[in-house]
Amino acid sequence: MPVEAPEPPPDQSQHFPSAGLVKMERIPDHLLGKKFMPGGNLATYKRGKLEYQQFLGRMPDADHAAFLLLDWNKELKGSKYLAHMGGYAGMDGDRPVYVFTKGAWIAGIAGLTQDQADIVARQFAARL
Repeated sequence: MPVEAPEPPPDQSQHFPSAGLVKMERIPDHLLGKKFMPGGNLATYKRGKLEYQQFLGRMPDADHAAFLLLDWNKELKGSKYLAHMGGYAGMDGDRPVYVFTKGAWIAGIAGLTQDQADIVARQFAARL
């Protein structure tokens, strides 16, 4: 019996800023290519020469989202806890990743330095 592909997650594009948006995708499973991540929404942005992605997934509850943060902590090289955001920042290969939770949401920014991502993450969190 063939394995059915997971359904794409709900469209959460209303939570993403539109300035600089190049592409919005609904990823059915393994957001950012991570086996531990479920599906979610992935937005690609370009501002001048700067290109980065913002991601968002809705978990069944805040506990599920928090457990995903532990997986991110293990995955990121040089992972640093971000007490002010309840998340982590570190390197995923050669790309910086900043990930946080807000209630049942897991969200983050890939491709910006921690300082750049912090500003974007605060604005993103305000939209959740």
